[in-house]
Amino acid sequence: MTRSKIAVLRTRPQTVVDDYGRLMRMASYTSVIDPSLPTIIKLNLSWTKYFPACSSQPWQVEGVVKTMLEDGYAPTRLMPAENKTVVTDPWTGARNNRWLPVLEAFGLGFVALPEVEWRVHRFKSPLLRLNEIFPDGIEIPAMYPGKNIVHLPTVKTHGHATTTGSIKNAFGGLLKEVRHYAHKYMHEVLVDLMYMQKELHPGIFTAMDGTICGNGAGPRTMEPVVGNVILAGADSVAIDAVAARVMGFDPMSIPYLRMCHDRGLGVADPRQIDLVGDDIAGLNLGFKVSRSFVIWGDQMLRKGPLRFLEKIALHSPLVVWAPAASNFYHDLLWYPTVGRARIARFRNTEWGRLFDERYGGPRSRASTVPGPADATARNA
Repeated sequence: MTRSKIAVLRTRPQTVVDDYGRLMRMASYTSVIDPSLPTIIKLNLSWTKYFPACSSQPWQVEGVVKTMLEDGYAPTRLMPAENKTVVTDPWTGARNNRWLPVLEAFGLGFVALPEVEWRVHRFKSPLLRLNEIFPDGIEIPAMYPGKNIVHLPTVKTHGHATTTGSIKNAFGGLLKEVRHYAHKYMHEVLVDLMYMQKELHPGIFTAMDGTICGNGAGPRTMEPVVGNVILAGADSVAIDAVAARVMGFDPMSIPYLRMCHDRGLGVADPRQIDLVGDDIAGLNLGFKVSRSFVIWGDQMLRKGPLRFLEKIALHSPLVVWAPAASNFYHDLLWYPTVGRARIARFRNTEWGRLFDERYGGPRSRASTVPGPADATARNA
């Protein structure tokens, strides 16, 4: 029986950056991510704006980068990267989520994937849907093949996929912004992404942040919940399964996890996953997935009673209405009202104070983020 190892630690703001180092080493990441090869650090941007649990946290980015540099990974071979969607911009998102000051402090750049070359890659694996969705070929970033990848997702729900994590993070890197065409077959597409990654990357590793988790209508309009936990491992299916359990879901009941498990792409059955680190047996956040107004409308058009309008609404020049409506709802209606109140509550938590004080919020400046010299001094 195949087994997978996932490391889990309970953490707090005062120790989280160093805890990421303990976590990754506990998960034996150096045995998976060959330092002689370039490594893509695939960030997770679900919203151009900052919203708790929505995108990779700055302390998550700092902890992972600091650990890899301490362990001898050359900065010239580390490539933090993120893509765009029809409703997000990678550069603005990297600033708003405080990634750029962290990366600059450690001497790393940022790769906006829309700015690199994309080319058609012919996959040999038995893909379930993507060849059908993109009959002219699946375009991927030309920089991807042959490089390791380290995913930095967060623990949150998703209106299309129930949960989102390591596997879904590949969705934003391997497919162009037209990937919204894949929403109709989300679970099958996530299986395809596992097949694709196994062809492309010699090493795959995930460091997932659950310090603040997202409940409800993910991946954006969520209720932030303090989780105080971080996870890491080399099996994307297994780490997503553990995160699903933490959120309160049965991972084997989530279609994409069950299909990946049945196809040998990873382990989703909790009985076949070895947890190392802290005991989280009693951790169940009791999350319930729901759909935002935008995801509800998308599903009505793709799979619901309005599907007779799908081609004209989503596969014609008229499709420009969709991102405009999404931006209007999320950025102009929800964020300044419901979102603002939830952010205010977050800012009163220890994690909110960490975001403000260490990573350049209104009470401090981003220059407080330590660079490699500070890290060396602390460890001397």
